[in-house]
Amino acid sequence: MGLYLKNGNWFIDYRVQGRRKREKIGPSKALAETILKKRKVEIAENKYLDIRREHKIKFEELAQLYLDLHAKPNKKSCHSDEDLIKTLGKHFAGKYLYEITPMAVEQFKADRAKEVSPATVNRALACLKCMFNKAIEWGKASDNPVKKVKLFKENNKRLRYLEKEEIVKLLAHCRGYLRPIVIVALNTGMRKGEILGLKWHDIDFRHNIIYLLNTKNGEKREIPMNEQVRVALIKVRKHPESPYIFCNKDGNPFGDIKKSWLTALNKSGILQFRFHDLRHTFASHLVMSGVDLNTVRELMGHKSLEMTLRYSHLSPDHKKRAVDILGQRMDIIWTPEKIIEKPVAVSV
Repeated sequence: MGLYLKNGNWFIDYRVQGRRKREKIGPSKALAETILKKRKVEIAENKYLDIRREHKIKFEELAQLYLDLHAKPNKKSCHSDEDLIKTLGKHFAGKYLYEITPMAVEQFKADRAKEVSPATVNRALACLKCMFNKAIEWGKASDNPVKKVKLFKENNKRLRYLEKEEIVKLLAHCRGYLRPIVIVALNTGMRKGEILGLKWHDIDFRHNIIYLLNTKNGEKREIPMNEQVRVALIKVRKHPESPYIFCNKDGNPFGDIKKSWLTALNKSGILQFRFHDLRHTFASHLVMSGVDLNTVRELMGHKSLEMTLRYSHLSPDHKKRAVDILGQRMDIIWTPEKIIEKPVAVSV
């Protein structure tokens, strides 16, 4: 048993039942020594073959199992998972699960951070972590390497929303199915996945309510429809064989609207704006219209008021209104000389 360096990477070399085994570890000699010691213990305790059999599954096999057994049946955001897995596959395809070590995950994290934002890297790591959790549940792995990798700190203070003039420009360049989707987003604050997953039986035109049964928070939500949303949905042509409101010719819900969305943005001259920012636009205009933050929280489906407070600065007089209400409650008149309390009428 031993280790050796080749092309900048350390390899460990050992024998199991007379057969020679070699593993590529990476540039860290210390890690190679640690893993070699671990293999010696596994062989001595007769556990090596059991562990190897348990891990004899490649990344792409787990990815397909994860999509078929977990993501597609249980998550409305399964299309996002598919995109994330494609990204992960560029780095981990062909590797057995036991080869995806914490160091390998760290390398992916470092490489990906050169291309995209910390938040985007974190979404991929979260997906990989979930995949390994499922692999452990299904007996395909015994450890989750992502648990030992620290996520990037994210700046969640980003708040981009459209001014009224920008909304007019955007809607003017939304064509076909995109226009009612954007109208619903602007007037309800619903997430893209929630909108694309809408079915006709979720809409109550009589009471002007949209019922969301499966949300990001896992809680049911009732979203009131204004006239703009109502008219936009009524105008959508119903597919004769599909329950989905926004679907393609085959009746399947749209997986993504990226192409038409980017086209509308480019023609509108709107820069650095995501579809999710329509949700920020909804909340921002509610606050600027004087709607109280708790009502905004309920409409947004936030579990805590803290998540809604990011919009509070958009209402410069919301603190003043609060103390004005208190003043009315106290029923006090302030004069330069003194405070005169109004007489309280007492019913006999």
